Amino acid sequence: MRVRKALMGGLTMLLTLGCAAAVRAQDVSQTDKDRALAYLESTRKGVLDATKGLSDAQWNFKPGPDRWSIAEVMEHLAAAEDMIRGMDQDQVMKSPAIPPRDPAELQKIDAGVIAQVPDRSHKTTAPEPLKPTNRFGSPADAEKHFLESRATTEEWLKSTPDLRAHATDSPMGVKLDGYEWVLLIAAHSERHTKQMLEVKADPNYPKQ
Repeated sequence: MRVRKALMGGLTMLLTLGCAAAVRAQDVSQTDKDRALAYLESTRKGVLDATKGLSDAQWNFKPGPDRWSIAEVMEHLAAAEDMIRGMDQDQVMKSPAIPPRDPAELQKIDAGVIAQVPDRSHKTTAPEPLKPTNRFGSPADAEKHFLESRATTEEWLKSTPDLRAHATDSPMGVKLDGYEWVLLIAAHSERHTKQMLEVKADPNYPKQ
């Protein structure tokens, strides 16, 4: 009887440790969180650098009738930050938990997000809810909203556990977990910072 109890106790302990290991396997490492935070901060700085000291004429210059101005890009970024983070919080992280994935696969997908999303050689059309409508009233207010929303994204990244434990389909054709959606937020702002720089490189862009 004592032997049986000992065996049962040992089995219970092994199962408990196994479950704990499975949970830990789905946690985001601190190294990964630091990497994503640094990416969020560097792309935030990229937006600020691209829009620093712009005049009204420079904010609103459009390279063509079907091209966005820097003001419109800024509005899109502010709205998209809210939408993508909200989707991560309300849809991705509330989806059924997934089994732990191979670390090499995770690294490959992480790298794919960082490489592919900012690639301006592949053009896309913004979804209707993210098209510019002057919803913030001015470029300055759009930028203010973007900065506030980015700060919220960074705090959410720092405080949210198990970002690897949930994943949903993405426009990239692969499932992205909660952490990879955060990478996508930063990569999206990098993509549109490049768009701002394209506007500024236009030969007709106002000098002041």
